[in-house]
Amino acid sequence: MRDFKTLIVWQKAHQLTLAVYTATGQFPREEVYGLTSQIRRSAASIPANIAEGRGRNGDSEMARFLQIAMGSASELEYHLWLARDLGYITGDVHANLDTALVEVKRMLNSFISTVRHGAKS
Repeated sequence: MRDFKTLIVWQKAHQLTLAVYTATGQFPREEVYGLTSQIRRSAASIPANIAEGRGRNGDSEMARFLQIAMGSASELEYHLWLARDLGYITGDVHANLDTALVEVKRMLNSFISTVRHGAKS
């Protein structure tokens, strides 16, 4: 059994998700089923897909779930920009979340390359 919680990229993605939940807690009530839900769903999808991929057999499946996590990270990136432009989060909050997100995306990209290289060996 491979424990996803030992992966630093999962740990960083989990911390990002917690920060996103905190930041979206102050969104307008009318956004509960709109942007708040979309942002939280895309954020939580990142560590969830890392965990699911870790639980699968084989590098090719792991790489596939890491790619899905990367897609969710890109979706989150846009949603955070939208929230900032709508005035739902401050520029400082956005900058902090974006910095954390960029780090997660870089780590995912590196992990995808490593897993794919291992799958070809």
